[in-house]
Amino acid sequence: MDQIGDRFASQRIDKWLHISCLFKTRSKAARACEERRIKVNGVIARPATLVKGGDELTIRRANGQFVNMKILAISERNVSSKEAKCLYEVEALQLSEEAKELMELFSGSITYERPKYKGRPTKKERRKMEKFRSKRFN
Repeated sequence: MDQIGDRFASQRIDKWLHISCLFKTRSKAARACEERRIKVNGVIARPATLVKGGDELTIRRANGQFVNMKILAISERNVSSKEAKCLYEVEALQLSEEAKELMELFSGSITYERPKYKGRPTKKERRKMEKFRSKRFN
């Protein structure tokens, strides 16, 4: 427990989410912030948002569930999963059946895709382009 810092230190939210074992990698935590799934004290968080002990955190999971938690401490280093559970406190959130249904519909309607044709084309895309060109000009 000596690796866990004091509650008045601050840290980037993406780093804290990774250290607290809520996300497997820091890049996944940053992506969740960019997808607007993380709120700190009721405000949508960017990956560089600073958090400190006592802040309220809301995470929207992939299944549409919201998880509210309170940050208890900040750790500068990676800690074991047992010690990571000491960094936050989960608050239970009760939703009505109607609200759960709406959340499922909403989460199903949002899709995040890789931008098409960013950078060099893949081999498959290149073959499609060559096939199209040969049909068009012959």
